[in-house]
Amino acid sequence: MGKKRVVQKGDTASGLKSSVKETSSKKKVIRGIGYIQSTYNNTKVALADLSGNILSWSSSGSLGFKGAKKATPYAATLVAKNVFEKVKKTGLQEIKIIVKGVGSGREAAIRGLAATGLSIVSIKDVTPVPHNGTRQRKPRRV
Repeated sequence: MGKKRVVQKGDTASGLKSSVKETSSKKKVIRGIGYIQSTYNNTKVALADLSGNILSWSSSGSLGFKGAKKATPYAATLVAKNVFEKVKKTGLQEIKIIVKGVGSGREAAIRGLAATGLSIVSIKDVTPVPHNGTRQRKPRRV
């Protein structure tokens, strides 16, 4: 192998002192948008700023729930609280909530966000509703 080089304290490989930045909250956001997607199998919550850039997100699957327990209201409450803990440093105070889906975690996720101390300005449901749906099957001939 090659020779091993010993670096003295205060020196770096290039001979200059390296500047290390501490990672703090990158943005200060007061108002934001909360996206809740609740399906029959999972619940996902994401918090974003007003321009739509996601600050943090979580799902019940990422918290360790498996199978049918992912779609429960209890899991949705924990997901909402987990997302708020991630975004607490940014100073978020007010959110508009956009809900999508028909799962059982819809209301529980909203209540979980409200329980964290965020003031909810509005709640909007954007669940897609079919106008006529797919084509009907032809009648069965016996």
